[in-house]
Amino acid sequence: MKNYFVTAIGTDCGKTFISAILCQALHADYWKPVQAGYPTDTEWMEGMIDGTCHPEQYLLNTPASPHYAAAQDKVSIRLEDFELPDTEHSLVIEGAGGMLVPLNNKDMVIDLARRFDAPVILVCNIYLGSINHSLLSIDYLKRSGLQVEGIILNGEETPSTEQIIRENCPWPVLLTVRPELNPGKQVINEYAGILSARLDKTNMQ
Repeated sequence: MKNYFVTAIGTDCGKTFISAILCQALHADYWKPVQAGYPTDTEWMEGMIDGTCHPEQYLLNTPASPHYAAAQDKVSIRLEDFELPDTEHSLVIEGAGGMLVPLNNKDMVIDLARRFDAPVILVCNIYLGSINHSLLSIDYLKRSGLQVEGIILNGEETPSTEQIIRENCPWPVLLTVRPELNPGKQVINEYAGILSARLDKTNMQ
């Protein structure tokens, strides 16, 4: 049983969709420790994966950075208060927003990966400016001391962008995901099948 922490180079990078793919490929449960705003990602996931979706530890009302949303709700988020949900399965843990989104005045979302001792999977979305954002995120992870399992590319096919990211990343590209008009369970399972075949050759399973 192994847990993984899914983070990204920014917000709206498809972390929840990719977390669903990982859950299906790894036969894992899902957990988003901090949710800011409604509808929740956990609600969407409940109809998309076979595993259990565990409730958020912090469910905040304002769709904003967790540190701000918590202040609006008069809630204090403390890194030391986070505890993994009880499960006998592997767990895919989804961060909120990008890696360096603040939880409070000193702790960032990526610090949850260290708290849970969970290898990181970085989602690199493909868009104008994403090379810079991806390479900055990769550089941060190199220097962080965190274990990184690999990256997942998500976006329209852009060979030159993808090549630069691949050549400057020390970890494998686990999967490349293209945008879907209807990213439902069938599409999730199709990508999960591709990922499972690749993971059979690694120690992720």
